[in-house]
Amino acid sequence: RPGGSKVRQRALRVVGTNVLRHEGYDKLTGRARYVADLDVPGAWWGVTVRTPHARARLLEIRRDRSFAWEGVVVVTAADLARAGRTNIVALIGEDQPFLVGELAEHPEEAVALVAAPTREAAERAAAHLEARYEELAPELDFERATTTFKKYEIHKGKLVRAFPLAHHIVTGTYRSGHQEQAYIENNGVVAFPPDAARGAVREVRGSMQCPFYIVAALARLFGEPRDRMRVVQTTTGGGFGGKEEFPSMIAGHAALLAEACGRPVRLFYDRAEDMAATTKRHPARVTHRTA
Repeated sequence: RPGGSKVRQRALRVVGTNVLRHEGYDKLTGRARYVADLDVPGAWWGVTVRTPHARARLLEIRRDRSFAWEGVVVVTAADLARAGRTNIVALIGEDQPFLVGELAEHPEEAVALVAAPTREAAERAAAHLEARYEELAPELDFERATTTFKKYEIHKGKLVRAFPLAHHIVTGTYRSGHQEQAYIENNGVVAFPPDAARGAVREVRGSMQCPFYIVAALARLFGEPRDRMRVVQTTTGGGFGGKEEFPSMIAGHAALLAEACGRPVRLFYDRAEDMAATTKRHPARVTHRTA
């Protein structure tokens, strides 16, 4: 086609050469601005209260009456229900809540959110929230579980013909344990309350791999059109799949706190919380039968 030779010439100049990463120089020199580097005047800090149990029924969340709660906001599943929010993280399947309502189904699941003007104040307030549970028996071995979380079967070729005629049939079962993505930069977002001047737009900026997931999750959470959600991916320090769907959770948490206090809210995990609370690559059992 016309111009085809020029296209081929350009392709030849690219194939086999090292292509510079778009953000590589700024990351290498320290000029890159991650979400923790953003200057957000007047921002409050958010923290997450989590369950220590593998499986439990949440009975109540009580505030310590001796603690001064002025200047602190707290959000629970009951608050979402009163405000008409949808307590579901919208993903491929809608089976995970933003906050535990009754049943906690894994350790470190979020049961409450707290925000205050400083991180220290937010952590002190969170320490004065008491969650009471009825512990339930967990199932900790997926190979003995009665519920199948996900099952894949891959069939390739004409199996009925291939196996009887095969010279060799190779069968093997392989197991892998939990895997943590261990990205360089922990999970973190900054959420801004609805801006009436821009048509009640909600904004979230943060470390993420798929902003479109977050747009859909926020729209479902708040029951508002997607065009009112503005999601900005800041310079991201690694992800490896660990920041595909989970930032929808933390973005929703920060957005709920920003709405509750009427100010921007920073919600950053330290390394311990990130490794304990975020999703993993689950243990697996893989069986191959090959002709």
